Amino acid sequence: MKRIKLLLVSLVFLFNMMLVKPALADRPPLDQNPDYTAITETLTNLTQAQETNTLPEGMTTEAAQQQITSLQYQKYIMETGGDTICRNETSQAIAVYGDKPAKSESTFDQVIYLLPAGAETDDDWACKGVYVPSDAKVAGLTLDSAAAVKILEGTQLVVTEDSDTGVINFNIPPANVFKAGDINWDIPDLTQSALTTPIPAAPVD
Repeated sequence: MKRIKLLLVSLVFLFNMMLVKPALADRPPLDQNPDYTAITETLTNLTQAQETNTLPEGMTTEAAQQQITSLQYQKYIMETGGDTICRNETSQAIAVYGDKPAKSESTFDQVIYLLPAGAETDDDWACKGVYVPSDAKVAGLTLDSAAAVKILEGTQLVVTEDSDTGVINFNIPPANVFKAGDINWDIPDLTQSALTTPIPAAPVD
């Protein structure tokens, strides 16, 4: 009887592994991810500089520790995160970033897609970030123009808004914030109301 139970447990385990492997195979090893490599290298160098009292000129110990903590958190997200998802819990549509379609003529690496209120991107489609319109206000960020908020692989980003002020909130700090020209992403100069113009819809669950 014990042998039969052991056999059944083994079969269930093997069956689960067969289901999990394809999902894992879709995600490249972290050491091949340029974001992870950059974070790891920066964290190593900054930690060594802190330990040897050779911090960059003008950087205080407190600022270094704050950056180290932020990098450790970003590395943790990439090492432990699952599917990269963006969820819109605001009262209006937002624009998110994703890879351009295969037949697209766009010269940008990442383009914007519309994500309706209350929707989240499909877990088979990697959301790369959120577009911030030129007239939007984001908690913790000082922006005077449209911007792209980049998120890391494995991030589960939730976008909410203050019902009284309309200020946008992210549940986790952005990995980077870019303006037009900083990166090869499509960062048009649009207001929130202009997001109703024809923009392709993001795949949603």
